[in-house]
Amino acid sequence: MVNPAYTIYGAPGSGSVPVEAALTLIGQPYSVIEAPTWEGESERAKVAAINPLKQIPALVTPGGETITESAAILIWLADRYPEAGLAPTTDDPARAQFLRWMTFIPASIYALYWISDEPSRLVGEDEALQAMVKAAIKDRIVDCWRMMEAQVSPGRYLLGDELTVLDLYVTVLSRWGPRRVRFYEAAPKMAEVVKRVDADPRLAGFWEKRFPFFDGWERLGSAGLAASAEP
Repeated sequence: MVNPAYTIYGAPGSGSVPVEAALTLIGQPYSVIEAPTWEGESERAKVAAINPLKQIPALVTPGGETITESAAILIWLADRYPEAGLAPTTDDPARAQFLRWMTFIPASIYALYWISDEPSRLVGEDEALQAMVKAAIKDRIVDCWRMMEAQVSPGRYLLGDELTVLDLYVTVLSRWGPRRVRFYEAAPKMAEVVKRVDADPRLAGFWEKRFPFFDGWERLGSAGLAASAEP
């Protein structure tokens, strides 16, 4: 018997959050297998059979197919449910820029967290060197946001007046290090967009459960959420 719901391997505050937000807006049922992989091997083992890299998010479709990589999942969901209007269609003039930025984010920004979360993976146990690596990565992420800011012309949302999965993606990742305060400074036009997504009434209950706001959240991390949300 085919499970009628999607299954997401994820965790609060992690890269699964934009996927969960997309499914919430689409209106498709889903369940989450909580797997905060940064907490140890037992959590990574939950994901191993689905994703050999032992990383989240991973999506299992109602038909049993596994999709990994957050950008791929988001694009696939948006195309699978065009009635939700979460991506430009293939004949829309905005499609090229949609694909450009949906690819830019994981290639230029998201991938850096694998290093910054555990610099020892590349530079060993020297704490001073690890601190230098973390600081350099934060600066690089800010530079990437600044470059994107210079090349987009948002309306209400990044690609115009309709919310897409790109807006969900940027909204979540901009809450990770080096935090929203630096994001706002580097990307004031995009800042207005992510604030609009933060305040979307359709997602109010969702944010409260999966990436809650709290006093000072724009400057500080969300303790106990994703490793990517650590200072």
